[in-house]
Amino acid sequence: MVKVKLFTRMVAKTLLFISILFFIQASDKPKVILFYGDSLTAGYGLSPEEAFPSLIEQQLIKSGKPTKAVNAGLSGETSAGGLTRIDWVLRQPIDIFVLELGANDGLRGLPLEQTKKNLQAIIDKVKSKYPQTKIVIAGMMVPPNMGPEYSSKFKDLFPALARQNKAVLIPFLLQDVAGNEKLNQADGIHPNPEGHRIVANNVYKVLNPLL
Repeated sequence: MVKVKLFTRMVAKTLLFISILFFIQASDKPKVILFYGDSLTAGYGLSPEEAFPSLIEQQLIKSGKPTKAVNAGLSGETSAGGLTRIDWVLRQPIDIFVLELGANDGLRGLPLEQTKKNLQAIIDKVKSKYPQTKIVIAGMMVPPNMGPEYSSKFKDLFPALARQNKAVLIPFLLQDVAGNEKLNQADGIHPNPEGHRIVANNVYKVLNPLL
């Protein structure tokens, strides 16, 4: 009877040790964040290291959270274009999916229902392949010259998608950057290095609690 109890204790301690070891290894494994977007994500006009996805990776690593940022931004990308290439991008497992698309749709005045449909289809594909992945949606706005009704509906599109998918929302990706000449390149649309640092902080505040 005593031998049985000793054996049981040894097995329990062994299982506990294995569990702790597995937990430590899992904790050390970098979390993969896929940033899926257009020229804003790609870091148009800048080096990859200056774009906000890379800056966020650096911030998270410094805070003790091993992270691998995958920059899947493509300049000029629309929601329709994003839908056509999402399957190719989802070849590797991901922990967090940051969706930053729709701005080019808005600048072209494309039908918002179609934009929403495309973005939802992208989200559905991510959920289908990696059900445990956390979804983050970056809110965007369009210039007022697109008309007040269109601009308002465009702005509301992203919170609606977040609610529908129980996703985390970045209220406005370019908060404190849009419209500021000192923080944007000559085109007045794409952030310069300093602007990307502010964007990185905007996104970091949302991503950090998820990790």
